[in-house]
Amino acid sequence: MRLALCNEVIRELDFPRQCALAKTLGYDGLEIAPFTLSDEPHRLPVSRRGELGRIAEDHGFAITGLHWLLVTPEGLSITSPDAEARARTLDVMRGLIGLCADLGGRILVHGSPRQRPVEPGDTREAALGRAKDCFAAIAADAERAGVVYCIEPLAPTETALINTVAEAAAMVDEIGSPALRTMIDCCAAGQSEQEPPDALIGRWLPSGHIAHVHLNDPNRRGPGQGDMRFAPILDALRRLDYRGICSVEPFVYEPDGPSSAARAIGHLRGILEALEAQPA
Repeated sequence: MRLALCNEVIRELDFPRQCALAKTLGYDGLEIAPFTLSDEPHRLPVSRRGELGRIAEDHGFAITGLHWLLVTPEGLSITSPDAEARARTLDVMRGLIGLCADLGGRILVHGSPRQRPVEPGDTREAALGRAKDCFAAIAADAERAGVVYCIEPLAPTETALINTVAEAAAMVDEIGSPALRTMIDCCAAGQSEQEPPDALIGRWLPSGHIAHVHLNDPNRRGPGQGDMRFAPILDALRRLDYRGICSVEPFVYEPDGPSSAARAIGHLRGILEALEAQPA
């Protein structure tokens, strides 16, 4: 497995310094939140896409993918009863699929809880149906681009829709595209699942549904800054020969972004070294 850093953690730095710091700390790549690039990241010029790719390459670094997809522009929603709003949202989703591929990334993580609400007067079933239609609509685009688009289960405190891996996996199965999968966010799993993340990994990774992992504590800080134990999580991934990306995604940066990123990678690398030292 490889360890990436979600770049909004250090977004006060420009992109070259983000790459330099993350590389120095020992990360294998950056997972980009598109809103850190532009107010309209789906329309980022080809020249800027190439520049970002060259910057990462010059640092011997990878852009692994995108997450937190629909923060900008404003007014996006995959659940809105307004067909025009959903059409604008689909345009952004398709643009971000292209952006991810152009940057060399292979994973998009669709969380964006504020852009998948059950609006007042609507029903959960109707909103869920619209969300499913949106994911189905972009599946072929992801297939053509050679990327994997992940539906992210989030805690009920964030959104009323798709709170568990089982719910996301069911939607993935209903749509039936090889480019559409789900993932595990440890913070969300710690709040909404009946079993711990390592058990979820043991249950769902062999099924082929899981394409990505976010490492964060239910207290919204980074690994090592809360009560969640990450050794069982990394051990489960290692035992099941997970070859994908695990991205560090805290939401509370204590005492600041760079320090949070440094503490997380030190904690995780220490666990991995201890696991690798164990007898086979």
